Amino acid sequence: MSTASELDHGPVPTRSREDVVRRALVELKTAKAEVAELRRRQHEPIAVVGVGCRFPGAGGVRDFWELLVTGGSGVGEMPADRWDVDGLFSPEPGSPGKVYTRHGGFVDGVGSFDGGLFGVSPREAASMDPQQGLVLEVAWEALESAGIAPDSLRGTRTGVFMGAGGSDFERLGAGGDLGAVDAYAATGCAVNFLANRLSFALGLLGPSLAVDSACSSSLVALHLAVQSLRHGECDVALVGGVNLLLSPDVWVALCGARMLSASGVCHTFDAAADGYVRGEGCGMIVLKRQSDVT
Repeated sequence: MSTASELDHGPVPTRSREDVVRRALVELKTAKAEVAELRRRQHEPIAVVGVGCRFPGAGGVRDFWELLVTGGSGVGEMPADRWDVDGLFSPEPGSPGKVYTRHGGFVDGVGSFDGGLFGVSPREAASMDPQQGLVLEVAWEALESAGIAPDSLRGTRTGVFMGAGGSDFERLGAGGDLGAVDAYAATGCAVNFLANRLSFALGLLGPSLAVDSACSSSLVALHLAVQSLRHGECDVALVGGVNLLLSPDVWVALCGARMLSASGVCHTFDAAADGYVRGEGCGMIVLKRQSDVT
């Protein structure tokens, strides 16, 4: 008897063994090409196309390079406008509420953020962690270094990955006066906004996150950015780290643990080592997949 299919369309053609083998070989070749492409992406070189920085003794990349090649040091005494340096100091380690060092790496111009350039009103800027302002300024410099107009990135898959160890500004708070807490305090102090504010200001649509893994924060942020580029989650990545020393609290705690150098020098791996020296600043790099660099 004939089947319904045969009655309607005639005999059902039977695939030859050669056709089956040919199709299998094509599918295998396609699968191998896809695997090869995935492996290529996982190991694709990433290019640094722009750099920006604000470090102790260096207001920009050229200054920082000059500091390095001349063997200079950005370490100096605590600025008198940060806190009562004389009242905080005691040469005797272990003195309650005191520090036994006056040295650290400090950047100039903290608090001189040009909010108007980024659409931040003076009132909002007053409640904003200076670290956020520093990130915006240094990111702008890094993009200019890369030859990328910041406003050209609006609506693009550009990611922001920031390493940060917390916020001294948040520790300062409003001095216990709840009446001084305004509508901008939450976003002004949140560590995640170190990345999110930059993404918002430039209209970026890629991943935006802050990473706190202690001393490796910036390195972990870089690792995540490279992964994101290779996985196609973003096409450009702004990666950096920021730290500002705005409160004496952590200084007191670290001196209590005898972790800071009384001499103000890091004698790394040396018998003369007596602790480390705290520093602040912001560094930012712009990354692209090497295949996207023209």
